[in-house]
Amino acid sequence: MNSVSTVVLSRDCDAIQIPAGNVVTLPAGTEVDITQTLGGSYTVHAMGGLFRIGPKDADALGITPSAEASTTPVTGDTDEKSVWEALRSCYDPEIPVNIVDLGLVYDMGIELLPSGTKKIFVKMTLTAPGCGMGATIAGDAQQKILTLPGVEDASVEIVWDPPWHQSMITAEGRRLLGLE
Repeated sequence: MNSVSTVVLSRDCDAIQIPAGNVVTLPAGTEVDITQTLGGSYTVHAMGGLFRIGPKDADALGITPSAEASTTPVTGDTDEKSVWEALRSCYDPEIPVNIVDLGLVYDMGIELLPSGTKKIFVKMTLTAPGCGMGATIAGDAQQKILTLPGVEDASVEIVWDPPWHQSMITAEGRRLLGLE
């Protein structure tokens, strides 16, 4: 979503303060500007700051989550392509580009477990080492991977080497950001 809409929260809802990563409760009656609705979460501007509201609190914004934001597992076998697609549904709450096209995902691997299920390993970084949203973004990626069929476990590790730089943004990411 690129346009901003203003709504009043219909009830108290949990939010994560951006970029600090602190969990707060935004009270009912708070006027918020919805600035981003990507990947099933919502970035809002309220009380002089930015906050991320999760899909479970979409109703407080007057939003019915779309089917694409659903965490219902897809059918079929989980392969590299499906893991990359799941990662493409994860967004930095301040930047309207998914974490893959931002160049934040450095590595992904799949391990077949003795039970016949799979464990997914992901190494990713953030745009800035001081960003408090790392656990939130990594947790979002992990949860979306865990919805894939046959995935028993997922590990998303934040790494800092090599340091992220704008040159790591994919051509699609650069297009979305207007950097071309």
